[in-house]
Amino acid sequence: MAGPNGRARVGIVSDIALQRHRLQTATAKFGLEVCFSGDPERLQGQPGFPDAGLWLVTLEDEADHPTLFDYLLENTEAPVLFGLDQAPASGSTDYFRWERRLLSKLELELGEFPQPDPENSLEELAQHSSRSEGAAGLPQWLKPAVPGSVAEDVWVLCASLGGPAAVKAFLDNLPPGLPVGFVYAQHIDGHFAEVLTRVLGRHAHYKLRHAEENYRVKNGDVVLMPVEHEWKFESTGVLTKLDTPWPGPYGPSIDQVLLNTADHYGAHCHAILFSGMGNDGTTAAPLLKAYGSQIWVQESSSCGNSSMPDSVAATGCSSFCGTPEQLAQELVKTIEKSCLLKGRQKRDTV
Repeated sequence: MAGPNGRARVGIVSDIALQRHRLQTATAKFGLEVCFSGDPERLQGQPGFPDAGLWLVTLEDEADHPTLFDYLLENTEAPVLFGLDQAPASGSTDYFRWERRLLSKLELELGEFPQPDPENSLEELAQHSSRSEGAAGLPQWLKPAVPGSVAEDVWVLCASLGGPAAVKAFLDNLPPGLPVGFVYAQHIDGHFAEVLTRVLGRHAHYKLRHAEENYRVKNGDVVLMPVEHEWKFESTGVLTKLDTPWPGPYGPSIDQVLLNTADHYGAHCHAILFSGMGNDGTTAAPLLKAYGSQIWVQESSSCGNSSMPDSVAATGCSSFCGTPEQLAQELVKTIEKSCLLKGRQKRDTV
């Protein structure tokens, strides 16, 4: 059921005021019209039944309102979604995951509808997210990377829908000084690249920078791949822009970023597939695995949309799966083991 403005109409019933507020804020952000928002008593006490095309019901204790569901079923043929997760604190990483899960449920019932304004979503993330207090510390024996030193190992961070919040959580949970550089491939309109750079640069030790001609990835870098044209690495390790657009419908092409990076770094190129739609990364994953690279994926329930990491996991090429926070912890452990192994090999050759 749509309102006069053509937007789908939803009704919200909850005996928790804060939950009603967050559900109303989220559904309005998705472009839906809220025709009712109140507690069960208010719904059952009003003279006319609201004409909603979908009902969202979340209760602190369903036993406190035994007649509510019978009342809904008697008065509407619209679908009723109940037992929704409690909304986390607004602006937190968990909130963005909750919001995306809610969007998926709404689209199952109402069909796809326009996505939230990417700029508003990114600005909201910038205003409310903060560095995790659980960030791991750099192992005491591991020397911090020399500032400005060229990265030997590069991890490609791949993301699409729901990606900025996941990548930010990952970066915020890394300690400073790790001997590693990052290349970031994020499906996003070029117009929002500056917003994305500003958002993910807050609080993290690893700062975003745009790809530049003849630039070599340094330890501590997060180099954002531009949307408009394809970029690759020359044999000397410097970045260079091609005159051709990225292949495929979206820029940058995640598969092509992985292939171009692996062409230069070989086994020193690794990948993490974060939240996103589609099956991007499935073409490049077998090649990276053949090189001996690490391929990790974000755990499904922590994704805004898990299609991309799930598709890569289905290839059998991934070796670790976790939340953004767990991925950060695993990276610290992996670098620690690698540096320890290199130290032993160096001693053995002396």
